[in-house]
Amino acid sequence: MAAAGLAVAVPAQADMSSAFGNTVLSRYAHGGWVKHWFDRDGGYRAQFSSGRTITARWRIEGDKICLNGIRPAIMMIDRYCSPLVEADVGDTWPGRDPLGRRVTNELVRGR
Repeated sequence: MAAAGLAVAVPAQADMSSAFGNTVLSRYAHGGWVKHWFDRDGGYRAQFSSGRTITARWRIEGDKICLNGIRPAIMMIDRYCSPLVEADVGDTWPGRDPLGRRVTNELVRGR
């Protein structure tokens, strides 16, 4: 089974306001995708194109955004950190998932 991996990059604003209420969409070259949602209270949810969902807690650590307590764990990974990226709705940027696969991320208005 080729499951899409977690690929996160979010706006690098101290209050993360551009991420709240919006969706970070990560697209894979093979057509798969992951939708990421960040809540003000530190909650995180994601939905994969396969229908799979995960939850975690997010927090900013230096110049990274880290997901802790990922459930269910993906490929035995329960923690993942990604560089912060400054973005506004409509912006795209390259990234990699925890397995090193390339993704294209986009900050999409709404959930």
